[in-house]
Amino acid sequence: MIEARHLRVLRAVAATGSFSAAARELGCTQPAVSQQMKALEGSAGTPLLIRTGREMRLTEAGEVLVRHASGILAGLTAAEEEVAAIAGLRAGRVRLVSFPSGSSTLVPTALAALRAAHPGTRVSLVEAEPPRSIEMLREGDCDVALAFRYGGGRAGRQADGQAEWDDLVVRPILADRLVGLVPEGHRLAGAGSVGMAELAEESWIAGCPRCRRQLVDVCEEAGFTPRIDFATDDYPAVVGLVGAGLGVAVLPELAIESVRPRGARTVAVEPAVEREIVALTLPDLAQVPAVAATLDELTRAATRA
Repeated sequence: MIEARHLRVLRAVAATGSFSAAARELGCTQPAVSQQMKALEGSAGTPLLIRTGREMRLTEAGEVLVRHASGILAGLTAAEEEVAAIAGLRAGRVRLVSFPSGSSTLVPTALAALRAAHPGTRVSLVEAEPPRSIEMLREGDCDVALAFRYGGGRAGRQADGQAEWDDLVVRPILADRLVGLVPEGHRLAGAGSVGMAELAEESWIAGCPRCRRQLVDVCEEAGFTPRIDFATDDYPAVVGLVGAGLGVAVLPELAIESVRPRGARTVAVEPAVEREIVALTLPDLAQVPAVAATLDELTRAATRA
């Protein structure tokens, strides 16, 4: 294998015409230059210099290497500078995937702070719910995944790819409590808190598939099976349906924070149920400065929210 340091020596020898002159230019000894030239010829498998008395000239193979050396060394220098810029957060790219309510609440604050602190770092964003976002991280399609999981209950224990995070770096962000959402004229609209069993006879509006499973799980643990009349992945649609008096819902606080709940009132529900919001990455990626900075800003965004 041809090494860059050997190419630098060959170029110096070709430019100066002797080992001694090349050594002076490179700031090393003449024997060191001779040794590195022998190593380069060994790697190339052919002579690169012809020595005739005090004169030294390149062989055809030597001329080829010298001709390519400038471009190779220039490319290496450019690569070193670019890597140094990334390491110093003067450059870099992070691919972020987030669930929708995280995208509208935590992500904007985090990315604005990241851009202010490190304007050379670029972040791209796509949306995906877990477990798909976790799959994207493991498959190399993103660098950071903002995700969530529910604790306890059957839905929280389901082996759908979210409970098994042992191979990932997990950065806790916040605990997002579920709250009830009822129409303004509902009998429980003014209640301080509501037991889930008090909503047993209501018409229900359910959210995303995971939230839907969690709703059924929580209701069954309260002693009833919810009658789900409407189901949608769109949180504003859930809020709109509740506001129109078509049913009640239980949504994460982040989801309600991102929507103006016209015609609807929030109420605390008992027993309390929370989903854990986390930022995930792979162990090797956690060492990349731009990824580490993104994780830090997502964590800080929770305190600013």
